[in-house]
Amino acid sequence: MLQLKPQAAFTLIELLVTITVFGIMLAIGIPNASNWLLANRARGASEFYAEGFSMARRQAVSHNAFSRISLTPNTNTGQMDWQVDICFVGTNTACAPDDASWSTTAAPAANDPLGAAGFRSIFRSADALPSSEVLAPSTLPAGASQVYYTATGWVDTTFAQRLTQLRLDPSSKYAGDVPVVALAITLAGMASKCDPTLATTDNRACPP
Repeated sequence: MLQLKPQAAFTLIELLVTITVFGIMLAIGIPNASNWLLANRARGASEFYAEGFSMARRQAVSHNAFSRISLTPNTNTGQMDWQVDICFVGTNTACAPDDASWSTTAAPAANDPLGAAGFRSIFRSADALPSSEVLAPSTLPAGASQVYYTATGWVDTTFAQRLTQLRLDPSSKYAGDVPVVALAITLAGMASKCDPTLATTDNRACPP
């Protein structure tokens, strides 16, 4: 007669040991995983802003028009949302900052060659970024929030309070995981990453 071998089973002690080890792994792993995910989100913040500067320059060149990027506070995270607008110079349109001829998210710019089907402003919310308690943004000069571009993609230097640098400083808790990063906006309209903590003699440092 065929006899079945008895199946090995967990004893109560083995089960308790397994649960204890699993609990310890969770207690250690979950906070570390959370920190890792948050650190990755913080590192990606500079890409979020770099995309905005790149888009503003690209829209100016592709539409042969003036463009601008405006940074505004995000009330949920303390970071900054951005919006890219364009403007076409016309007989009664100089594309000054206070002109009503700039595009909006609801309507194209005045004088847009495509009329009602023209370019509408692009808005990006900073809701997905870490809070300012994790990664604090600041601008140079202090309080500056806009960059204007000419139709050739160069920065228009005629506007006062032109944003030249955006800096992102991690809190002390994440200082070891997330480096201080800044975006310097060159006169050619490019936003390049730099390290504001380095001496100006280092080619990775931010321009003075």
